[in-house]
Amino acid sequence: MNGSVLTGPIAFDEGIDSWETVMFLYNSALKEVGTKLDILNDEFRHIHQYNPIEYIKSRVKSPESIVKKLKSHGYETSINNMVEHLNDIAGIRLVCSFTKDIYRLAEMIASQRDLNVLSIKDYFKEPKENGYKSYHMIVTVPIFMSDRTVDTKVEIQIRTIAMDFWASLEHKIAYKFEGNAPAYIKSELRECAGIVSILDEKMLSLNEAILKEKEKEKQEAAS
Repeated sequence: MNGSVLTGPIAFDEGIDSWETVMFLYNSALKEVGTKLDILNDEFRHIHQYNPIEYIKSRVKSPESIVKKLKSHGYETSINNMVEHLNDIAGIRLVCSFTKDIYRLAEMIASQRDLNVLSIKDYFKEPKENGYKSYHMIVTVPIFMSDRTVDTKVEIQIRTIAMDFWASLEHKIAYKFEGNAPAYIKSELRECAGIVSILDEKMLSLNEAILKEKEKEKQEAAS
C-alpha cells in the first residue's frame, strides 16, 4: 500500500502505523455507536417498559475480507480506497422481535445529534432478489482523540430475529458454495424468506392482540 489517505480532517501516511490507526478508529466507532444504542434501549425500556433490541452484534472486517471486497469492486488494495469506497468495515447489527421495531429504532438512531446518516437502504420494503430483508444505515460518528476529531463510518443493520436467522443461513450457504449455490437451493432459500415474512407478520399481529387484551383487562379492572 502506497500514498496517503484522508478520512475526516486527517491525512494518514500509509504503512503499518497508519493501518493500525485506521483500525483503531473503526473499533472506537463501534464502541461509540454501541454505547449510544445501549443507552437508547435502556431509555426506551425505562419510559415504555419495553425492550426493542433483543441483542446487538458488532464486528470489524478482517484484512482478508477488506482486500477481497476491494478487488471484487475493481479497486486497488490501498487504505485510501478502503476508507473511501467501503462503508461496512465497521458494522453493528441490531436484532429486534417485531418488524415495527425496525423503523422505530431507525428513527431513534437518526435523531442522535452527533450521528450523521449518510445513506439508507431499506431491504425490508424492497427485498433483494434472493429474499434478503434488512434495514441498512451508513452513519458517521465523531471519534474524539487527544489532538483531533475524526468522523468514522459505521454500517448499522436492523432486522428481526427471524430475518437474522435466515440471513445467517444464507451467508453460510453462500460461503460454502462461493456464491454459486445450486438453483434448487437458491429457490428453497427464497421460499424460506417468504415463510420468514409470514412469521414476522403473524408474530407482530399476535403481539398487538396481546397488548389489546392487556389494555382491556386493565380498563375492566379500573371500572
